[in-house]
Amino acid sequence: MNDNDNPTVDDDAYVIEDTGESVADIEHEMEVAAREAVAGRPVPVAPEEDFHDRYLRTLADFENFRKRSEREKDDFRRYALVGVIRDLLPVIDNFDRALEHAEEGDEFHKGVALIYKQLFDVLQRHGLKTISESGVRFDPNIHEAVVREEDPSVPSHTVVAILQKGYFLHDRLLRPAMVKVAVGGSEENESAGA
Repeated sequence: MNDNDNPTVDDDAYVIEDTGESVADIEHEMEVAAREAVAGRPVPVAPEEDFHDRYLRTLADFENFRKRSEREKDDFRRYALVGVIRDLLPVIDNFDRALEHAEEGDEFHKGVALIYKQLFDVLQRHGLKTISESGVRFDPNIHEAVVREEDPSVPSHTVVAILQKGYFLHDRLLRPAMVKVAVGGSEENESAGA
């Protein structure tokens, strides 16, 4: 037996009558009913002050969103070249090695040095900064100690040589500097170096 055979089913029971209410009135009734359902009790409609407060909060939220979006765009612009510059670091290292082992007086050395300077100047304009200072206290945030050397003549934990330069892009570390660190210095030297 199906529903069509049942004489008690009224097909007109599901017809919505047109009461003349506008769509806005119906939406308002639906919103009030939803609030009541969530709270489990009737919720009064918000007075004008609540609408003003909600407007101000929404405006503040939008302003915060706009500022956050601007910061994210600025960060993206500043650090968009991270991948490319990171890929170029081995090329810069090879330039450094070539220049260290070439004879300084010949024309080839001068040409390679000019090309290296031109490349490095372009990268510096885009925010690349070198970590290549020796004689400073070892900082594990920017240095990677690969060699320890007993040297009582310098303060302990002092960078005595840069084995491979490190780099920042603006204020972000791209690669730590590989360094040789002195150990065994006197306590007076250590406190004077700090």
